[in-house]
Amino acid sequence: MQKCGCAREAVEKYGDMLYRICLLSLRNTADAEDVVQETFIKYVQKSPDCNDSGHEKAWLITVATNKCRDMLRYRSRHMTESEELLNSYAVEKEDSGILEALMELKDKYRIILTLHYVEGYKTEEIAELTGISPSAVKMRLSRGRKLLREKYRKEYM
Repeated sequence: MQKCGCAREAVEKYGDMLYRICLLSLRNTADAEDVVQETFIKYVQKSPDCNDSGHEKAWLITVATNKCRDMLRYRSRHMTESEELLNSYAVEKEDSGILEALMELKDKYRIILTLHYVEGYKTEEIAELTGISPSAVKMRLSRGRKLLREKYRKEYM
């Protein structure tokens, strides 16, 4: 086992990807930036052992998604954002609407769909990252696709 690469390299390599995942989960640019920053702070503090860059990426995604969940849990207990403010971050209507429809899905579907379709993870890898079974990942992918299809058709067709 070797220590993961330096923080600067990790930020350059994975920063944008982590930001996209956090933004889709949190629907707020400031919170997404905070979570990404906290993720890299933890990376520097913990200096995790990594077998390869894939393990490093998985570690960062796991930390970021856990921090997103914590923030969402905190938000649900402490109302902080108005619906109007959240809507101000929505994609313009002229766009295809896929991102907007994705953002409307529950977190459990949105994260799974993002990891699979945007980041290219396989079912088993997503299961490992999220701590759920591969069959649960497949079910969430299936249900998430169905919900996304329904939302998209309802809004944009």
